[in-house]
Amino acid sequence: MERGLIWLSLLLVFVWLAGLGWNEYQKVETYRRWAADAEFEKSKYDIYAVLAKKGNDLTWGKPTRQAIINQSTFLLNDVQAINLVVDDRLVEMESPPTKGRKIALEFSFVPSAPPVRVPFTEIPLAAEWGKYLSSQLNLLRQ
Repeated sequence: MERGLIWLSLLLVFVWLAGLGWNEYQKVETYRRWAADAEFEKSKYDIYAVLAKKGNDLTWGKPTRQAIINQSTFLLNDVQAINLVVDDRLVEMESPPTKGRKIALEFSFVPSAPPVRVPFTEIPLAAEWGKYLSSQLNLLRQ
């Protein structure tokens, strides 16, 4: 009897984990179709947000199983500065910290416009995107 209860609980945990994996797989597939349909030059998937670049347009949103929601697009030309933010502190992209809970790239615009923060799960990925977009911004300004 005890063994049956143990196996049943393990089976329920396995089914729960499989459901979580299927949910995440559906989000990745939705992102893949979104990125392919829009023909972005460069894009990234993250459990918190998707980010893509096409020309001077940057588009970001939140991935779900059905679609990318809360999409927002802005021009790279309008960006004044790109900052890496870890745990609500600005950090250097060249030497980012190794740990942090809340990671984002912050895009600052003209003084009257509020900044846009695109969340990331990994500091190195956010730093690489920040370096890439900063280099693209520098090319636009030349």
